[in-house]
Amino acid sequence: MGDVWPMVHEERAALLDDLEHLDAEQWEEPSLCAEWTVHDVVAHLSDTARTTRLGFLAGLARARFDFDRQNTLGVERERGASPQETLERLRQVTSRRSTPPAPLDSRLVEEIVHGEDIRRPLGISHSYAEEAVVRSLRLQARTSDFFGGAKGLVARARLTATDADVSIGNGPQVSGPALSLLLAVSRRRVALDDLEGPGLAALAVAL
Repeated sequence: MGDVWPMVHEERAALLDDLEHLDAEQWEEPSLCAEWTVHDVVAHLSDTARTTRLGFLAGLARARFDFDRQNTLGVERERGASPQETLERLRQVTSRRSTPPAPLDSRLVEEIVHGEDIRRPLGISHSYAEEAVVRSLRLQARTSDFFGGAKGLVARARLTATDADVSIGNGPQVSGPALSLLLAVSRRRVALDDLEGPGLAALAVAL
């Protein structure tokens, strides 16, 4: 498998291109990420791109070891007074290689899933590299639910991509595009409409 960082940087650059064309109303559109607008998700991506291993641990301590609070504080820190200011902050971190204490492929999950959190509500389509999506899906499948992964979910269903050579999990099959499988196991229910199979009902209940 190739180096993760060129794929991460490519996705950051592609998102920047899409964000350049948004108007003020689109920036305040609700994203797929609960309680966050498009503007909030962009700020979050800027925050996570700046995060280092030590910085993550220090920030978690400041947030009293509450992951959600840590993310909220990060959004507040990186969200500018205007969309243009937030966009510039994201542009400044496009080529960064810093990471919290997590597998490097988590950087792909971050860019792809949050990229869709932004794009889908706005009706923007984007073609992701197959390797990036498959690596993200495999990582989510082996990551504990506690850390935002889907290890518990793939114990209930077998996920089979119809557009990539990947099949993961146990139980009744759920099939569909790899990107939609990734979004579903990342608990984005909107992706369920793209999936089918005898395991879909059980997967939907678990989300």
